[in-house]
Amino acid sequence: MNVVVIVCDTLRRDHLGAYGNGWIHTPHLDRFAAESVVFDGHHAGSFPTMPARADLMTGRLSCAFMTWEPLPRDLPTVAEAFTAAGYLTTALVDTPFYVRNGFGYDRGFHDFVWIRGQGDSSRLEERADARATWVGEGDRYAARTMSAAGEWLERHLDEQFFLVVDTWDPHEPWNPPAYYARRYLADYAGEEVQPPYAKWREAGLSERDLEVEHATYCGEVTMVDRWVGSLLEKIELVGIADRTIVVVTSDHGFYFGEHGYLGKSVWVEEARTQTWSPLYGELTRLPLLVRVPGVPPARRSALTSTPDLAPTLLDLAGLDSPAGATAPSFAAVLRGDAPDAHRPFVISSWPLGYQKGRISIAVDSSPRTVSRDLPLTITTSTQSAVVGGPDDPVELYDLVNDPAESENMAAAAPERVAELLGDAIEVLRAEGASPELLAPRAGALARLTP
Repeated sequence: MNVVVIVCDTLRRDHLGAYGNGWIHTPHLDRFAAESVVFDGHHAGSFPTMPARADLMTGRLSCAFMTWEPLPRDLPTVAEAFTAAGYLTTALVDTPFYVRNGFGYDRGFHDFVWIRGQGDSSRLEERADARATWVGEGDRYAARTMSAAGEWLERHLDEQFFLVVDTWDPHEPWNPPAYYARRYLADYAGEEVQPPYAKWREAGLSERDLEVEHATYCGEVTMVDRWVGSLLEKIELVGIADRTIVVVTSDHGFYFGEHGYLGKSVWVEEARTQTWSPLYGELTRLPLLVRVPGVPPARRSALTSTPDLAPTLLDLAGLDSPAGATAPSFAAVLRGDAPDAHRPFVISSWPLGYQKGRISIAVDSSPRTVSRDLPLTITTSTQSAVVGGPDDPVELYDLVNDPAESENMAAAAPERVAELLGDAIEVLRAEGASPELLAPRAGALARLTP
């Protein structure tokens, strides 16, 4: 089997028709989902962009022992495992952080193609004039990256390969052609509003600003759907669909007013600090669509997480996990050969190294002082708990009756939060977290269990 992994950054699960959205136009991914195994319980592990890709590349929960940093040279990767097995391994990406500053996330691939132009933020790009050169939709990064991947398939269709295709869209800045945004905001006039990474009302944004933000994001989702669809079609056209495993997923979501936030963390730019940034379901619930030749379409409710993908793909190919990988394969669940259960809970977390007083470069590589311990989220099939450091309040939600996580039940059930946190600490310790990195969580647990 060939293996193709398609990653679309910041793609919220609840914005796809395959996950119940009835008004955002995603026909190509919906069609692909109808041919795939759709995972309803897939969640982020390490957060955000590059910690998530460390999980994807290594089969480890990297937040336990890494921050936003270069990939450790002694950490085996999924690309190295496929290369050693004789696969042609290639990555085509426009996400900008894989190799910048010696990050080394290209390690193990025979070939690594960086579609340059995306940058650290809307104000800083690899080419300062990149967007000024755009003429039409085909100049957007999702279009260029998916087109390059399709051309790569034409050249290598007779080889056995492992291919990663990673586009930063629909990450901000959201600037699809205006006709996409007008599907969701009829009077859209080309405005661009940058997310403040804060409580949006406190940041001074208006209802119109929020509408523009969301409409342009939804427009990018539809644009990304179109170009991912072109790559999925190319797999069919070149005649390799019957021997190619295809995965479509994301790294995290984004807040568009939920819980009062606009962004995926909270910054105080005047003080160059990052403060309390909780990971609710809008950030942690990820799409995961997996099409495996011979495996009938289905839906699975099992809890899975980003680190599980590398062991699963290697398992499906009949290969061993990368040395040192700790995440379990869910291949048996995917095939329907095992009960629809995989993990008892999932940990979604900022790097543990981003403790109070330390420097974070997560999200955009710009240094900010962490003013409060960045929280982690523990999710079961029925509950979620949000826990920071020893001085922070804790949260507990009933996901069956309150999927929007709006009513905090922690005060009525502190023992349940303590149980979940204790289990999470054991997992993080097994993943390699040092006592120093676990200290804020241990302090929170001590406060819950006097």
